[in-house]
Amino acid sequence: MQTANIAVITRDTILAIGLKHLMRNLFNIKVSVYDSVEESQITELANNDLLITDSDGFSANSGFFIPRRSRTLIITSSEICDDSNGMLLNRYADEASLISQLTKAVDQSRDTPNTVNDLSQREIDVLSQVASGYTNKEIADNLNISVNTVLTHRKNITAKLGIKSVSGLSVYAMMNGYINSTLH
Repeated sequence: MQTANIAVITRDTILAIGLKHLMRNLFNIKVSVYDSVEESQITELANNDLLITDSDGFSANSGFFIPRRSRTLIITSSEICDDSNGMLLNRYADEASLISQLTKAVDQSRDTPNTVNDLSQREIDVLSQVASGYTNKEIADNLNISVNTVLTHRKNITAKLGIKSVSGLSVYAMMNGYINSTLH
């Protein structure tokens, strides 16, 4: 079994130390810890099989993480961790769930699968508008389509991604570069 190279990028020292020891004890994996994505560290960080960061770190360095989204695990503080892609980890989940999600992330990083985005361009357009906070009616007006068509696209997006909540769709859209992570 191939050993994974894992980097934890967060300014939260307790989170970093906890993840480092947890990964070492559970998987016998050495973890490198960084408090930010510095220009001088980008090559070193990019070579890791799994990147673990918190939502603040992801937002601050989205340009680095978005191209590496298939091997980035984001620690969140909310209940939006219902995605089937395993990109989000709820820091308040129970121990068994956390270990299960970390195991899945480590296994995926060892296999390094490349997932294909199977959303159509129109579904991406609708997704970016949903993630930007527009209502179904506003999306229909903006894209010159009917509200029923918007609803159909939303249903297809949910089915393809396995993400049901608007907040989960928003995180997915941000991670895939469909919306800007900064507030206007």
